[in-house]
Amino acid sequence: MSNVHDPAGSVDPLTLSATALVQQFRSGQRGVVEHAQVVIAQVERWRVLNAFITFDADRFLDEARQLERCGNVGGALYGIPIPIKDSINTAQYPTTGGTPALRTFQPTEGAAIITRLRSAGALVLGKTNLHELSYGWTSNNRAFGAVRNPYGLDRIPGGSSGGTAAAVAARLAPIGLAEDTEGSIRVPAALCGLAGFRPSTGRYANEGTLPISPVFDQVGPVATHAEDLLLFDQVAGPDPTAIAPRSLAGVRFAILKEALWSDLHPAVEQATREGLQRLQAAGAILVDAQFPALVALVDAITAPVQSHDVRIALAGYLQHYRAGLGFAEVISAASPDIQATFRHSVFVGSPGFITEARYAQIVRALLPQLRQAFAAFYASTQTDAIVFPTTRITAPQIGAEGPADIGGRCIDFTRALAGNISFGSTAGLPGLVLPVGFDPKGLPISMEFDGPAGSDRRLLALAPALEKALGRLAPPKQLT
Repeated sequence: MSNVHDPAGSVDPLTLSATALVQQFRSGQRGVVEHAQVVIAQVERWRVLNAFITFDADRFLDEARQLERCGNVGGALYGIPIPIKDSINTAQYPTTGGTPALRTFQPTEGAAIITRLRSAGALVLGKTNLHELSYGWTSNNRAFGAVRNPYGLDRIPGGSSGGTAAAVAARLAPIGLAEDTEGSIRVPAALCGLAGFRPSTGRYANEGTLPISPVFDQVGPVATHAEDLLLFDQVAGPDPTAIAPRSLAGVRFAILKEALWSDLHPAVEQATREGLQRLQAAGAILVDAQFPALVALVDAITAPVQSHDVRIALAGYLQHYRAGLGFAEVISAASPDIQATFRHSVFVGSPGFITEARYAQIVRALLPQLRQAFAAFYASTQTDAIVFPTTRITAPQIGAEGPADIGGRCIDFTRALAGNISFGSTAGLPGLVLPVGFDPKGLPISMEFDGPAGSDRRLLALAPALEKALGRLAPPKQLT
């Protein structure tokens, strides 16, 4: 925890929620500029995380002064610093996508979501490091350096939004902006002990974000406090009215034992099983359920759609925002691991290349089949959400990207980190991630709750009660 002097009281301002900070800024109990100076000191203290690709302390402080002088005091996020994943366009900073070819790419306007956040009084706290081109779950970026997890500096923070999650976990800001195509909000939230929310696909505006697939891409928040996810939705979502929190009494959660509760690291299994007991103690009802076709459908849809879409969507983005480079030029300058992935799955003639005929069959038949199956599942089980461990393991060491040893069994790295989260983004479901405890090494463990498509407000209404039942994690040990 920070040892920064807090003139407004004994509570460290860096541990407050965005909701509480806004109240203090509005009342004059704390100044926006005063807090910005504390944040700048914290960014410097945690420089070892390599959380930022671009951070300009002078610019950030100048914007805080302007906001305090004549800003939107009534804004829902007035004075809140928000680190932005560097795949999301900002007019005041480059958008590198974490890849060398875009190192100096400067969009002329910010993304639609940035416009909303700034209109609500938020401050852009720099651009955060990420897995290159958002194509991975580790944030071990070979071009800009690996992002480190504040709960274990030799550990990954998850990806692709690892820099945003690391910054928020280190209490540089109470809330951060990330983006999720297949787990890139939820995996970092899980490994960094944060609350995270991937909304139903299309709920928040994606315009101005470096894409993988318009079918799956979705911006969303990570936060230290669950209540701030509700605040974020008021700003970013279609309904600006406050979400009334719900209790867990009578709320029904589905458990898919075979698909989502197998091959768990013992520490993850113990913590999440205890989490289920806490949910029941708070009045929730657990429902054992079956979804036989889930894994096969997701495997047939997720990777093929991304491999097809990225070469088209990324090329369109580069052209639309006048990056001055084409798709082939960006990939040819990318790091070797990214080039290898694209050579295997994306380029014409590659082993994983998806033809237009195959793609059409997936998006016109298989994807609707999956989404209809989920609607039928929730209706038949009368459940509010599916609950499961977000990841099967805690944060691996940086560079340890081979099979994971789980109980003496070698489990594929992708399955260990992302095997549980793919179905939610593929089906377009809202997914809420909350921490549930630590493993013996002090690394966070998390649970996820995926509700029916479009049930965002009902799911978010449960977030405060879920956090109360499961417990919020203590901040990582402060560096001095």
